[in-house]
Amino acid sequence: MESLSLVGLGPLMERSAGSPGIGVGIVDGPVLSGHPGLWGARVAGTPGGHKATCARPGHPACLHGTFIAGILAARRDSGAPAICPECTIYVHAVFTDHSGNGRTPTATPEDIATGILACAAAGARVVNVSAAMDRPRPDHERRLVDALDHAARQGVLIVVAAGDDRTAGSSALTGHPWVLPVAAYDRTGRPMRGSNLGRSVGRRGLGGPGDRVTSLGPDGPPLARSGTSVAAPFVTGTIALLWSLFPTASAAEIRTAVTASGTRASFVPPLLDATAALQAMARRRTPA
Repeated sequence: MESLSLVGLGPLMERSAGSPGIGVGIVDGPVLSGHPGLWGARVAGTPGGHKATCARPGHPACLHGTFIAGILAARRDSGAPAICPECTIYVHAVFTDHSGNGRTPTATPEDIATGILACAAAGARVVNVSAAMDRPRPDHERRLVDALDHAARQGVLIVVAAGDDRTAGSSALTGHPWVLPVAAYDRTGRPMRGSNLGRSVGRRGLGGPGDRVTSLGPDGPPLARSGTSVAAPFVTGTIALLWSLFPTASAAEIRTAVTASGTRASFVPPLLDATAALQAMARRRTPA
């Protein structure tokens, strides 16, 4: 699959399909857990969010959550990227498919904070946040920062979509020093024009495949979607596979291996290189 080869995921995926002992949190919409492409996947909800399974498979909220889950946890023969299907997936739905406006809603900072804490408490070692966030009020921003600080203390890595507003800057989420923000790259290996960039993205973040990525559709054939939301789980899945191979590694070791490759610019992050990250970890540690 073109998106996997763009970021060198082939060698890593040949070594591992993930481990049930490595939990991956998804802070997003609900997931159609009965989808044939997710048969056999270990998918569980977390307390405090909306219902983690889809009530209306055709709703954009269900579409979004199922698409992201497919990138991470679909069967390897499903047509989705299916990076780490043997990992345990914890879904915290921050928006619901009960609304009737036909649009995927944004999440509040408080919802995202609750989702991060819930996934960490459930056992996730890395949390993927692909939900668009409302502009925070100061009190809500504080709760989000506290949740991210807690994740840092616990060694839970947080991967966040940088956003698709064509802006240069950061939010309370992407600007936090523990967060790995992810920009979208096209199929030629260049940053996509709509992707948000900025100092926090350039200095700490990565690029991921964000151009017409194919994954699970909730009520029919596979779908193709673009943007930073679909780029982020490629970084999340890489982290999950590295931790599956090197389960005693610290969060700092995994983070360094993933982010160290490539040239850093002031506003544009380097493209993820999963092969280089695997080689970096192999130089430091023996696989389990």
